[in-house]
Amino acid sequence: MTDTAPQVFRQDAGAPGARKRPAAAWLFALVPLLLLGVLIAFLLWSGPADSLRGEDYPPVERLQFQRVELRPEGIIATILNDGPDPVTIAQVQVDEAYWSFTADSGTVLKHLGRTIIRVPYPWVHGEAHTVRVVTSTGATFEHQIPVAVNTPRVGLRFLGIFTLIGLYVGVIPVVIGLLWFPFIKTLGERGLDFLLALTVGLLLFLVVDATHEGLEAAASVPSSFQGVALFVLAALTAFISLEALGAWLLGRRRRNLAEAGHVSGSVLALLVAIGIGLHNFSEGLAIGAAFALGEAALGSLLIIGFTLHNTTEGLAIVAPLARDSNSEQSRVSTTGLIRLGLIGGVPTIAGAWLGGSVYSGIWAVMFLGVGVGAIAQVIVQIARQMAGSQPIARFFARGTVLAGLMAGFIVMYSTGLLIG
Repeated sequence: MTDTAPQVFRQDAGAPGARKRPAAAWLFALVPLLLLGVLIAFLLWSGPADSLRGEDYPPVERLQFQRVELRPEGIIATILNDGPDPVTIAQVQVDEAYWSFTADSGTVLKHLGRTIIRVPYPWVHGEAHTVRVVTSTGATFEHQIPVAVNTPRVGLRFLGIFTLIGLYVGVIPVVIGLLWFPFIKTLGERGLDFLLALTVGLLLFLVVDATHEGLEAAASVPSSFQGVALFVLAALTAFISLEALGAWLLGRRRRNLAEAGHVSGSVLALLVAIGIGLHNFSEGLAIGAAFALGEAALGSLLIIGFTLHNTTEGLAIVAPLARDSNSEQSRVSTTGLIRLGLIGGVPTIAGAWLGGSVYSGIWAVMFLGVGVGAIAQVIVQIARQMAGSQPIARFFARGTVLAGLMAGFIVMYSTGLLIG
């Protein structure tokens, strides 16, 4: 009887009637979608909401300043209509005075419409200014310029400056952190547990800090783009993608080891470097945007803070290597360490380029989410490696491990005070 059951199943599956079922199933799946499309088309044509609120109902207006540039010829602002109704820009004020202006894409903006307004205002270097847009209904929307400085133009000098900033903030500090590797190799089992727990503490702080920044950035983007949902989606995508990348790097030869909850130190170090690199991209984005948006003092402070901050990230990259066997440790070359440092640090340069040239709050939310998801996945991998067959919660309750976890968080908190 056990031999005939699979044969009956194969015969049923191969029957002509069974082959027709998928086509019918797809038809039943498409019918609701077609009906939904007809309903939406009818709603757009009939406009029941417009009929309910009447002709005299005021429009819903939500304008957002996407970017404000300061040029010798005046102020250039990119405006986005985040509301559902068309909005007409009637006037522009700068520091309580009305000024003439031009709009590249016209003054009437539909939903998610964007225009660039140019105001020939003689702004003063180093002073604060307020730009205010007045709509045809009298509604006002404003943008504060805390410290007025000339917006850098994209060119060789621009790229060179932000490359140096990226090197100082991302690449050099991370590489300096890698120099702890010879010392790490001399530690015993308890010392390695403490150090890996410290690494988890460092990464946990990055997750908390980047999540806070991501949610703040999500609150500032146009509500139509659903910033919080975009942040969560980016984090989940990065988490799943890095999990898949780790499994691919392990390969079939180590599949049994991976299922037992372990990842080789070299693979884990690479995953940490990738996760930190994605996080550092968003840091570069913040630094570039700080200069591009006229916040030069903030940008300088960020450089100093991130430089100290990122040195500990190099330690987080090399710490997993110490848990490998001695034979595997011997294969860790200087070139390999430098490669890991570049993976973790070079994205800072790309982020600074992007942030300083075409900064977008939406991109900031997305990349902050990617960084959070990637680092969270790395934390899971390190925790699996440290705990082995033990329950993770019980392992991290040990005194040495708990002390390392708290120490890592405190170190990152202390250096983070310089960033603000």
